[in-house]
Amino acid sequence: MNAQEIIRSIEAEQLKSNLPDIYVGDTVKVGVKIKEGDKYRVQPYEGVVIAKRNGGINETITVRRVFQGVGVERVFLLHSPRIDSIKVLRRGKVRRAKLYYLRQRVGKATRIKQRFDRPL
Repeated sequence: MNAQEIIRSIEAEQLKSNLPDIYVGDTVKVGVKIKEGDKYRVQPYEGVVIAKRNGGINETITVRRVFQGVGVERVFLLHSPRIDSIKVLRRGKVRRAKLYYLRQRVGKATRIKQRFDRPL
């Protein structure tokens, strides 16, 4: 076996199989494991997926939410052990692969139409 095959086999063991289909525009709730002292707790982070990148073990999503009037974006590595769960709350109907234009929008202008043809 050459080096690429070895790397692929190691990555295949680390991939999560219980992830839902996530698309740009979806509203998701990501359960993030937070370490406090010697204990872990799960903190939910809910927002709109504005970008997806890469594939395989390196796949990431960027989730945006507005917290106390300030836009906060977090990038999550989907197959990371820090991610406890991902739940799709609603499907968004968008026509772009990246929704970076939402950064300039405020209030009701940030709303995304709901899509009903894809199951949750």
